[in-house]
Amino acid sequence: MKKVLPPCCVMLMALGLFISSSALAQSSYSNFDQLTDRLEKLESDYRNLAELTSLDKTLDGREIWVLTIGKGDVEDHPAIAVVGGAKGSHIYGSELAITFAEKLLGNSDSQEIQDLLASTTFYVFPRINPDATEEYFASLKYERDANSHPTNDDRDDVSSEDHFDDLNNDRLITLFRVEDETGKWMIHPDEERLLKKADISKGEKGTHHVYTEGQDNDGDGAFNEDPKGGVNINKNFTYDYPYFEPGAGENMASQIETRAVLDFLYEEVSNVFSVVSFGPSNNLSSAIRFNRAGVSKRVITGWYKEDVSVNELVSEKYNEITKLKDAPGNSGQKGDFFQWAYFHYGRYSFVTPGWAIPEVKDEDDKPRKFNNDEAHFLAWADQTDLDVFVEWEEVEHPDFPGKKVEVGGIKPYVLYTPPYRFVDSLAQSHTDFIVELAGMKPDVQLVNLTIEDAGENLSRITVDVYNNGVLPTASRLGERNSWVKKVNINLTLSDGLHLLSGDIHDIVRSIEGDGSVKKSWLVRGKGSFTITAGSPNSGFSTVEQTIR
Repeated sequence: MKKVLPPCCVMLMALGLFISSSALAQSSYSNFDQLTDRLEKLESDYRNLAELTSLDKTLDGREIWVLTIGKGDVEDHPAIAVVGGAKGSHIYGSELAITFAEKLLGNSDSQEIQDLLASTTFYVFPRINPDATEEYFASLKYERDANSHPTNDDRDDVSSEDHFDDLNNDRLITLFRVEDETGKWMIHPDEERLLKKADISKGEKGTHHVYTEGQDNDGDGAFNEDPKGGVNINKNFTYDYPYFEPGAGENMASQIETRAVLDFLYEEVSNVFSVVSFGPSNNLSSAIRFNRAGVSKRVITGWYKEDVSVNELVSEKYNEITKLKDAPGNSGQKGDFFQWAYFHYGRYSFVTPGWAIPEVKDEDDKPRKFNNDEAHFLAWADQTDLDVFVEWEEVEHPDFPGKKVEVGGIKPYVLYTPPYRFVDSLAQSHTDFIVELAGMKPDVQLVNLTIEDAGENLSRITVDVYNNGVLPTASRLGERNSWVKKVNINLTLSDGLHLLSGDIHDIVRSIEGDGSVKKSWLVRGKGSFTITAGSPNSGFSTVEQTIR
């Protein structure tokens, strides 16, 4: 793996200084119709560079969009898939994806971006779980990650019969707490608005039960265990699928949304070398750690050491550009998109929440330390004068007669959704990062071609198949994955030439960054020949020559 950037990539490092603002004056997060308008405008404004495709429709009739960005033979250029909205409640990730497309195309008249799009393709999936994300705009707000497919998560043969209930009529679903000495929760010692699990080993005792806001509508003793919808798309992918877990679906890849993404990436395109997704996991602020035991299994559960090294390099670049090195790391959850993209798709897979709670300083202007993300968030929101918390309010609850019941908590969505005024600068830094990653792509070239006279009408042809990129032509995992195209090397001879030794066709599993493979052939006669080497995910190179 080469760690020195090629000149073209160095030039692109300054891209953030002059990429234009979004073509649309966006002032708030986009619902599905607004998102579609933005995508259609990009296709209309940049007809030679952008093509919008509907992969399928959800049960609620919303399109699953992919925007292809590039120039020329886009399917033969190394590509990055940029994916938002796998976690339906992470609308910010969806906004980062669409704004990336707008910023990239908005600067397509610059020479740097023209050169980039002539050699690199981008597949932008701005919102792959649109039915769930649309809940952000509903009159009753709750953090919904599930699509609209009917489910029976409590397995009582009735679907969606125990939904959330708005107990305090504020149109927000938060929490309710019940004061009870048998409860396992206690008021947080550092932030009285929050609760924490009591730790008896530290002498702590619980004072409350805590539930999501609602009633036991089906009388089974549980609250909101079978809400409206649905299957969580970010639990429905094929790697480490969580069988029988609520929200995962009856089977892996059982959902329209999941299959639409899988079918496109597996069947329609083969040139993706890396996937960048926006969601709750994070291997960009801090890289995945190598786990020797994980790669020693028959079915591996850890990243190969070589791929961890790539992750470390890319993470370093990410932190330099975005300044988000302090965002919490998270290696993923069962059945999620991020892990599927590495373990089953075989590509370099990078994911980020795209935002971290900003630093909070005390009265002496020193950074405050927090042991709890929610406490950190509330302190920052207080400093920033943001309305993010529903104060605890006592209510009558039919399931707890005679008990003190209070409704309150952090409002839906706000913990992972920055105020929209922050989005443009955050999207800019992530656009710069993705462009930087594109400059690191594998780039197969044929160099050092020689033809030696071997006597008696014989000639020796020699060439180096060189990877001019920073990244290998395939991940270490991709080398053992049939979905990742290997480097193909082909020799074509005219009628006057005959091959005596060497392979007319050869396959190389991977060539490291700044690495090369030497190929040699012995031929008899006179005539022309053509050598072609490469793959869709590493580019192609061709040389032609004549032996006279």
